[in-house]
Amino acid sequence: MSETKPSVLFVCVHNAGRSQMAAAFLTHLGADRVQVRSAGSAPASTVNPAVVEAMRESGIDISAEAPKILTTEAVQASDVVITMGCGDACPYFPGKRYLDWQLDDPAGQGVTAVRPIRDEIERRIRGLLAELGIEPAA
Repeated sequence: MSETKPSVLFVCVHNAGRSQMAAAFLTHLGADRVQVRSAGSAPASTVNPAVVEAMRESGIDISAEAPKILTTEAVQASDVVITMGCGDACPYFPGKRYLDWQLDDPAGQGVTAVRPIRDEIERRIRGLLAELGIEPAA
């Protein structure tokens, strides 16, 4: 019998910045102990290049990631849904745990402006792992 992993969905409008960074940090720090998804209510065509660069500085390569559309199925399959500025575009299902992380939007920003957003996301991901009872990977 396999142990069930908690499932987390990160949602922002374009799925090109904040949600991509959060998903990458949770995937990296949670190793294979958390199922991670990210999506956007109106996905961009590519991940923000400044976000890719800022994550590379943290040792995480997200250059192959692509923004994905938010689906009802993704929300239903997740235990925790973390929104990052998607407002009313995020579907709500009773019984799901919702968190809303107020973070600056890195859209149109350079890597210098993205770094503090990245660092705050990493801090919150570490806190989320602690809440889930998962020790962060080294």
